[in-house]
Amino acid sequence: MAKSGVFQLQQDRNGVVWDLLMYVPTVGGLGVGAIIFWYDQNQNLAYLLFFLACFFFYQALHRVLGRLLLLPRSPVSLDVSKQRVLLGLRNGDSIELVKDLRYFSDHAGKSFGLTGMDVMGAKQQYVFHKGQFDDEKTFGKAGEALKVFT
Repeated sequence: MAKSGVFQLQQDRNGVVWDLLMYVPTVGGLGVGAIIFWYDQNQNLAYLLFFLACFFFYQALHRVLGRLLLLPRSPVSLDVSKQRVLLGLRNGDSIELVKDLRYFSDHAGKSFGLTGMDVMGAKQQYVFHKGQFDDEKTFGKAGEALKVFT
């Protein structure tokens, strides 16, 4: 059985750079396409592209702020035991996942997902990136501790 542990998270600045390299051209291209189709008298396609640009912008903003741990409900600590996972949030609150805990690892080994229900019965979902941990060894230890919930 894997050991329990407490893990402190930090800002993932390298991951933010990669996210910006992915999202800025996407949002820019969709926005330019929307402008081109607007003046080309194809407003329906312009509206669609503008909606997609706004959607991807929102997703990018949420992902970047989440990696930088700037959102109030961003987890800053992870306490893993055999029965539950306690997440310390940036705003000082904590969420205890106690039911239906599931751990999802990606194939590249650069992030993992964690889902479960808190004590109030609300479903919670979180994604943790390798860069948010102190080093690769700590990231591996967190994954090993969470494999109990696979």
